[in-house]
Amino acid sequence: MAGDVDALTQRAAHSTDSPVVDTASGRVKGITSDGVHVFKGIPYGASTAGANRFMPPRKPEPWAGVREATAYAGRSPQAAAPPQRPELATVWGPVDTVTVGEDCLTLHVWTPGLDNAKRPVMVWLHGGAFSWGSANSPRHDGSRLARRNDVVVVAVNHRLNVFGHLDLSQIGGERFAQSGNAGVLDLVAALEWVRQHAGRFGGDPGNVTIFGQSGGGGKVSALMAMPRAKGLFHKAIIQSGASVRFAERDRTTRLADAVLKHLGLRRDQLEALQALPLERLQEAVAPAQATLPRPHQPLLDRYNFGPVIDGNLLPNQPFDPAAPAVSDDVPLMIGDTKDESAIFLAPDDAVWNRTISEDELRRRVAAVARDAADSLLAYYKQRDPAASPADRLITALTASNFAVRSVLLAERKAARGRAPVWKYSFDWETPAFGGRLKASHSVEVPFVFDTLGVIGEAHHKPQAQALADRVSRTWATFARNGDPANEAIPTWPAYAAARRATMLLDDDCDVVDDPDGEVRPLWGKIATG
Repeated sequence: MAGDVDALTQRAAHSTDSPVVDTASGRVKGITSDGVHVFKGIPYGASTAGANRFMPPRKPEPWAGVREATAYAGRSPQAAAPPQRPELATVWGPVDTVTVGEDCLTLHVWTPGLDNAKRPVMVWLHGGAFSWGSANSPRHDGSRLARRNDVVVVAVNHRLNVFGHLDLSQIGGERFAQSGNAGVLDLVAALEWVRQHAGRFGGDPGNVTIFGQSGGGGKVSALMAMPRAKGLFHKAIIQSGASVRFAERDRTTRLADAVLKHLGLRRDQLEALQALPLERLQEAVAPAQATLPRPHQPLLDRYNFGPVIDGNLLPNQPFDPAAPAVSDDVPLMIGDTKDESAIFLAPDDAVWNRTISEDELRRRVAAVARDAADSLLAYYKQRDPAASPADRLITALTASNFAVRSVLLAERKAARGRAPVWKYSFDWETPAFGGRLKASHSVEVPFVFDTLGVIGEAHHKPQAQALADRVSRTWATFARNGDPANEAIPTWPAYAAARRATMLLDDDCDVVDDPDGEVRPLWGKIATG
């Protein structure tokens, strides 16, 4: 391997603007910009169309000559994202316009050097609830994170929604046994590619961190519970996406039958299902999901088209009733933003304009918290007496939809006492839109990647870049050492039940013990009851 790396270093030195690297499938040519070598759209798997649809990923077809790797490529067919206010369509910067298709198993690499420096490798798993999104967003550009922290950054595209998680195992037999987990098998294949190629891109295959936000955090949660992924990564970061439970086969088989029924296909017509135009298959996603009953634990059972507890690839629930032993040796950093639900509630004019009444607040919280609503509302009123009912609704639904899962996952991982856990809350509030979004879902992503320039001036405040410096450095330090400690932040104790130390990331960072501890047990009881 050392000889290969030396040859690659010499080749890059002769062509600093167009570096070339040998991969197992063929040579790829990237570009060098501002001291970072960038390779985009590298295939790590073959097309998933036709007979490969619903199947485990296959190796990419090899190519002759040098393949251009200078533009984003690969975006899975998308399910419809939740409706949003029109003015928020590009709230976090430009959106991905790469054409969707089933030839979507690609990844992008940013590296400061094609040498033998053995840098930490950070593998990004994008958000989108296992149903939409991609690794191609400019705010996920790894250039500054790689250059300023001397790490290798990799971002992965893979199959989503019905293409990645249609569980036909009880319908099509052994041939389709892994269909419900095809999307996460793609991630395993990408990590295998990283293990094989990290050294060729200046990285260390023995020091790989997986990190992801929202659905990407769910992907990290799934990989931590998969024996097939053991040893492919060594540290993990879950941002606003803790997944304690995934769907089980009684539910996923019912969903698959609903897809077939909507498409007018019998159970013995799965080859016809594989041959359908992708647009026709996508049409079945929403109506099929509408047939499913409410899950038993709605605050924990998050995804319909998502990973499947199949007794094999995912043998058990990832963090219920305990953390998985298979990732006992993996340090974890986990957290949420302070006001996750602000952006999900933004389409509601009464919330956006802060005009909902106390009665409406109580009705909405009671729909989630049932007979615990009065106790919760009394606490939030006492905690923030000047907050509007709309702001208190954002706080309560952030706790129910995000924080409760992060707490359960963190405490169950910490309880095993094998590898440390660090917990954070991202509290920085964007000034955009008159501050209505507060510290909403996804607000931390451009701080992690140090891409504040991409999201626009409306989000900027005087100390924003200083916080991006701290956050990106902290993430990279954790990737390097398995401990986020660095001189840019206060001393950050590991999370444990006795103290529950939590880092608040804001213009002024601080550690607090057990934030909202008065209602934490109550939310836990609601979620698991």
